[in-house]
Amino acid sequence: MTAADPVIPVGALAEPVERVGRGWTTALSLANGAIWVGWYGPLQILLASQAEDFAPGTGMSKETMLAWVTGAGAVVSLVANPLFGALSDRTTARWGRRTPWIVAGAAGGALSLLLLAGADGVWMMALGWCLVQLTLNAAFAAVTAAVPDRVPRLQRGSVGGWLGAAQILGVVGGTGLATVAGGTGGGYAACAVFTLVGILPYVLRYQDLRLPESARPAWSWRTFLTSFWLSPRRHPDLGWAWLTRFLINLSNALVLLYLLYYLRDRLHYDDPEQGVLILTAVNGVTLLATVVVGGVWSDRLGRRKPFVIWSGVLMAVATAALAGWQTWPGAIVAAAVLGIGFGVFTSVDFALMTDVLPKALDRGKDLGVINIANALPQVAAPALAAPIVTYLGGYRVLYLVAAVIGLAGAVLVGRIKGVD
Repeated sequence: MTAADPVIPVGALAEPVERVGRGWTTALSLANGAIWVGWYGPLQILLASQAEDFAPGTGMSKETMLAWVTGAGAVVSLVANPLFGALSDRTTARWGRRTPWIVAGAAGGALSLLLLAGADGVWMMALGWCLVQLTLNAAFAAVTAAVPDRVPRLQRGSVGGWLGAAQILGVVGGTGLATVAGGTGGGYAACAVFTLVGILPYVLRYQDLRLPESARPAWSWRTFLTSFWLSPRRHPDLGWAWLTRFLINLSNALVLLYLLYYLRDRLHYDDPEQGVLILTAVNGVTLLATVVVGGVWSDRLGRRKPFVIWSGVLMAVATAALAGWQTWPGAIVAAAVLGIGFGVFTSVDFALMTDVLPKALDRGKDLGVINIANALPQVAAPALAAPIVTYLGGYRVLYLVAAVIGLAGAVLVGRIKGVD
């Protein structure tokens, strides 16, 4: 190689050009779905049930207790996702950069779910949930970073679609396991087993890309810590993409947070836990109908922004319907329309995010920073929702606020200039 020859990245740092196969996509999607089972079994059913059991005598309502516990876990998630993404970027293990963290995170998540099963009060409940967020975010950061590591740009919409399909199946599966497993302890145990088993096909069958020692930068605490700040001035597209994801996810989090209580206290549905499962299933069916199709269509057209904009608008309309049509049929229709919009958003927004990443060496860390836009709404949603439901107009106002926030996120996608 002469001085004029370009330096071509190899292995883990190369821009992928070879399309991944169905087996790889299926195995990674299953691992992703298993992580979401570990998150949403607790979030949809189990934590709400524990809050209802532990709240009497504490001076807190069940809504406030649930908001406090989920908020604490979300704070942990804010730190854990970019931290473990950055650590996986620098990992030079023989098993690759991502696989060791997928295994360790899933195993730790399973043990943390079992700890939650034995919680006897709010403090143990909060500790268990924070550990679940810490460990499963390690696995999730590594799973998402595997996509820009291995998948060429014009295949990322379809791969993102399959990951999104696995995500919603994980949400439905976690909710189902929590509902039918036989009590809170059984629900946590079932979610723990599935979380651990679901990663095995990927980590056992597919070899990860290994980062050579020579490619790892020298260690410096100052450089490591300052690397987490991605200046929106230097990377404006990344900044706008982050903000749009945050706003649309915040809108969605406001819809989901008190769903069990909404059915019980506002709609007076006879079996609210079963109602949550029905709405989650309806949402999942319509999401599955669009999540892969939206990603594939985006890949074929080579465009991202129109899909994200119109899916966000559709979700805002469905959320507003929850405010104006507060009946069980209205909830079913809203869940179906939200699924259509969120399906397209999930796959295409993920591809859009990978398109605006600055450097191959920092893919895991940068995606972790982007994923804060998924976790931060879990902190902001309880802080917004609890006072709105309790003092400022109840569920009607809550869902109107959520619709406005989601619409703002859709509109701001137009500020991203470097992606069609």
